[in-house]
Amino acid sequence: MQPLVVIGASVGGLEALSLILACLPADFAAPILLVSHVGSRKTALPEVLGRCCALPVRHARDGEVLRPGSILLAPPGRHMLLTLVEGQRAIKLSPGAKEHYTRPAIDPLFRSAASTGGANVVGLILSGYLGDGTAGLQAIKACGGKAVVQDPADALAPSMPQSALDNVDVDWCLPADKIGPLLLALAMPSQELSSPVPLQHNVKLADSFAAEPQRSHE
Repeated sequence: MQPLVVIGASVGGLEALSLILACLPADFAAPILLVSHVGSRKTALPEVLGRCCALPVRHARDGEVLRPGSILLAPPGRHMLLTLVEGQRAIKLSPGAKEHYTRPAIDPLFRSAASTGGANVVGLILSGYLGDGTAGLQAIKACGGKAVVQDPADALAPSMPQSALDNVDVDWCLPADKIGPLLLALAMPSQELSSPVPLQHNVKLADSFAAEPQRSHE
């Protein structure tokens, strides 16, 4: 199964994303799925991000199969999840209840990515407030994936990456300008990278990782 990069960003995340995505070439080997709290209601966000990188950027469509070399954003008002359809990972957009006071939220994407992708998933938490993404990053690690966090000292809003560091066995904690080259290396399946934090292998895979947020009545 091909590598997959999932990214969660909030306040200050746009600045970090601009640095990271600018490092990725048009033939980047992995799909990238992104949940951003900031700008999630602005349809121009794909265009803003598209101006700083060589990859196509757009909102995800319900039911589409993942393809390498593209960046898919969670659309306004929908959680973006992953499901398996005939052995292929596909997008599922959900109007489920808000998590961490927001929809889309990072945790639903990360949980479903862990459940469907296992060790092929790289989860990245960028600048933001509160703790969205921490539980999802735990799920990614438990299923054998890699966890990357923006250095809180480099983040405009440090609490989201700090929450991840405090609660997850993170593999890399880096400033934003160092994350792009790391993702480029991690997208190559044959590449073996050393981690500054020893990996802990958790063989217990909780069914709740793939749980969809309950439907909202808003």
